[in-house]
Amino acid sequence: MKSKFLLLLFCCLATWQLATAQDEAIFGHYNLTPVLINPSAVGFDNSYQLQLNARAQWSGFSDAPTTYAAQYNGPLGDNFGLGVGVLTESAAQLQRLRAHLNYAFRFDISDNIKLAAGFQAEYQQMTLDNSVMTNNFVDFNDQLVQDFMNGEGEFDAALGFFSSFGENTRVGLSFTNLVRSRISQDTDESILEYYTFFASHRMEVEDLDFSFEPSVMLRNVRNVPSQIDINLMARFMDNQLTTGLSYRSLGALGILLGTQLSMGETSNIQIYYSYDVFFQQFQSYNNGSHEISLILGFERDTKKRRRY
Repeated sequence: MKSKFLLLLFCCLATWQLATAQDEAIFGHYNLTPVLINPSAVGFDNSYQLQLNARAQWSGFSDAPTTYAAQYNGPLGDNFGLGVGVLTESAAQLQRLRAHLNYAFRFDISDNIKLAAGFQAEYQQMTLDNSVMTNNFVDFNDQLVQDFMNGEGEFDAALGFFSSFGENTRVGLSFTNLVRSRISQDTDESILEYYTFFASHRMEVEDLDFSFEPSVMLRNVRNVPSQIDINLMARFMDNQLTTGLSYRSLGALGILLGTQLSMGETSNIQIYYSYDVFFQQFQSYNNGSHEISLILGFERDTKKRRRY
């Protein structure tokens, strides 16, 4: 009886979150590819990337969220970056499809400081699965339910800034939900109220062919609890082996494993896997969360090649 109640509660919460949150789906590998959380990071490292991501949240639990994404980003000329992507997500009986376009302008402030400003435009559509028709807990007279049965679509936008200081320090700030904040009925809501801040610094130990990179992310997104992540990542053997740990203020601990394989002087393939466990009692009802990323990278200019 208790497990059935938890299942019902989870389905209700998952459906409500997808219906109200604009950007609740976030992949944990943003410290490897910041373009996941900041539109101005597209083409920042002067390389072309094709990236595939998949995340299974709370695996083993019925109707748990699953998220898949595919995106491309790269430089456009010497000073611009362009990215496109599509994301699909399901939780309980609700499906979400999102497509976005990122555009960024990059310029050098000095020999050691580089800055980019970027913009994201996106469209998403929410749809309730037909199987919801058999759910006795759904009120079909509810206008919101009727809207989502037919597919509810909306536009939104994000603004971002990304910078590097020397070769080892990166800082980024992005503002999300710009359109929804503008048209919100809450007159006290600021257009820049929702943001994601990210900072990292890599420390090299050249004699041991080893690097250590701590990073932090602060995130406040519409209708989602504020979040602070602390990440520690280590790379060995010229990035051939990557390991890491992550702590999330929402009550989760994650481990990361990955590798980078060269396919020539100017191309590589990167594979990363992470596993998260939660500290709450709900962990006993699921097998944790799994995430995998596959990245194909092609350098535009080997003289500007970086090791991120």
